[in-house]
Amino acid sequence: MHLQHSDDIWRDFPDLVPGALHVQAVSKDASVDDRIARHTETAAARLATASEGELPEIQAWRRAFTRMGLKPTQYRCASESLLRRFRKEGELPRLHPLIDLCNAVSLAYAIPVAVFDLDQVAGHLEIRHATGDETYVTFSGETERPPAGEVIFVDAEGRAHARRWTHRQSGHSAVRDTTTDVLIVAEALHASARQDIASLVATLADDLTALWPVAPRTAVLRPSAPRFSL
Repeated sequence: MHLQHSDDIWRDFPDLVPGALHVQAVSKDASVDDRIARHTETAAARLATASEGELPEIQAWRRAFTRMGLKPTQYRCASESLLRRFRKEGELPRLHPLIDLCNAVSLAYAIPVAVFDLDQVAGHLEIRHATGDETYVTFSGETERPPAGEVIFVDAEGRAHARRWTHRQSGHSAVRDTTTDVLIVAEALHASARQDIASLVATLADDLTALWPVAPRTAVLRPSAPRFSL
């Protein structure tokens, strides 16, 4: 099992900085309130002086979506969607302790964070352009076929686990109560992405270690070292 971005993605988005964490033995039994509160306070402080669309992390993803031929105010990266909802409602719905924690970290850093149940991923996970033959399962259980050229997360069986890159994950590999083995991926494109991704990965690793009996394996990827082997 490994995670990697295709050569085309590195070529087309040279500012990309991905971070990854592999964690085993997570569970639905953890009290994450204190850590979520700390991260959401950071997000609230940032939103007090600028809207989510003014943050450099979000602006970089908007430029990337435009380059992919997507209207960035119609298809938003996951962190922008979370920040937008948080600004309007003051909180996010609780889903699962791990997802709630990762969403809070995503808010604090304004960087999209994806979490995949590895028991539902076949062989490897690659971020690449779709060929048009892959399948994607929505959270409501419907099956879609991403068009050729769309950036997706895809496994060895041609199953897409996220569409439009950082826009939306698949219901197939979503974290559920029985999930124990996960891959967490954070990606950024803004000017200070390398420093911020390193900080995000370290922060999340500390949170995970404090909340679960786990020893996260982590990596910050680059074109010269593009693969994270699990």
